[in-house]
Amino acid sequence: MLKTLIIIPAYNEELNIQKTIDDIKKNAPEVDYVVVNDGSKDNTLDVLNKYNFRYINGFQNQGLFGAVQTGFRWALLNNYDVAIQFDGDGQHSASYIGLLVKAIEEGNDIAIGSRFVTEKKPFSARMLGSRLLSFAIKLTTGKTIKDPTSGFRAYNKDCIKLFAEDSNNPPEPDTLVCMLRNGRKIKEVQVKMSEREFGESYLNPINSMKYMGRMLISIIFVQPFRKVGK
Repeated sequence: MLKTLIIIPAYNEELNIQKTIDDIKKNAPEVDYVVVNDGSKDNTLDVLNKYNFRYINGFQNQGLFGAVQTGFRWALLNNYDVAIQFDGDGQHSASYIGLLVKAIEEGNDIAIGSRFVTEKKPFSARMLGSRLLSFAIKLTTGKTIKDPTSGFRAYNKDCIKLFAEDSNNPPEPDTLVCMLRNGRKIKEVQVKMSEREFGESYLNPINSMKYMGRMLISIIFVQPFRKVGK
C-alpha cells in the first residue's frame, strides 16, 4: 500500500473520537493517522491525551478547511503518497480505506467514498441538496459525481501539495468542479456510512440552505473559471 495518512478533523468530538480511532486501528492498522483538534471546547483534547492518540492541537477553531489543510501540510511535510479525509464523528468506516487507496493506485487523483455508486439515492428532502449539487457539477463539467457532499475522500501526492499550499481549495463539492475542469481524475467508490451517535452537526435546516446556496453559486459562477497548478 502507498504511504497513507488519515486526516481526522475534530471539533467537540469527545464522545466519538475514541470509537473513530479504534475503528482505524482495527480495520486499517497499516495506515498512519493524525487527529487535528480544531480548538475543541469540550474534552476532546483530554481524550486524545488519555489514550495517547496522535494529534495536532489547534488552539483556536479554524473551521473544517483550516483543520483539513493542517493535515495536508503534515502529509506534505512527511512525504505521504495519499491523504484521506476522515470524519471524527464515527460516520465513516476504516474498512473502506484500502478501496480508496486502490483507486489512487489506479491513477485517479481523488477517490470519493460514495453512498450512491451501486445504491440508489433516495428521493427525500435531505437528498434534494445533493441532487442539486450533482446536477450543477454535471452542467459545468460534463462529469457525474453521485455523492458530492461526501467528506470521505482520498487524494494523491500531487493533490496533497496543491491542497496544502493553496487556500482556495476547501474540501467541499465546489472544489471538485475546479479539479475536474483542470483535468484531475476523480473516482467514486461505494461505501456505507453510519449516523452520528453523539453530538450535533452544524448543518441544521437553515445552515443547510445557506450552504447549498453558497455551493451552487460557486459551482456555476466561480469554480469553472479557476486555474490550478498541475
